[in-house]
Amino acid sequence: MQSLERWRQKVRQLKTEVAALFIAARHPGVPWYAKLLAAAVVAYALSPIDLIPDFIPVLGLLDDLVLVPLGILWVRRLIPPAVLAECRDRARQEANLRKTNWAAGAVIIALWVLLALLFVRWLRLQWME
Repeated sequence: MQSLERWRQKVRQLKTEVAALFIAARHPGVPWYAKLLAAAVVAYALSPIDLIPDFIPVLGLLDDLVLVPLGILWVRRLIPPAVLAECRDRARQEANLRKTNWAAGAVIIALWVLLALLFVRWLRLQWME
């Protein structure tokens, strides 16, 4: 039972870190390149579309367990510590107020669809040459 509770605690921490990065991506004290990477990590963490689909046994969940934390670690190194601490505090305060944001999910899905369409168009152009 302690192991399960420890995993739940880790999941809560991960959610708080993603929320803190979302806040940091809009913070004026964060460099532009860190904002860009933070936005990419948050988008990937919240996206319903993964690099490796979740229905593939083990590997599907492994990308979430490896890629998201690695992205978070990378972005945290680029954000000034005081700013990151401020963003974490704000994320913890807003945790109880957060609700599912369907508009943000729709934007992320629209971006994935746009990228897929551009890729298909590129492939068609390659085949026609």
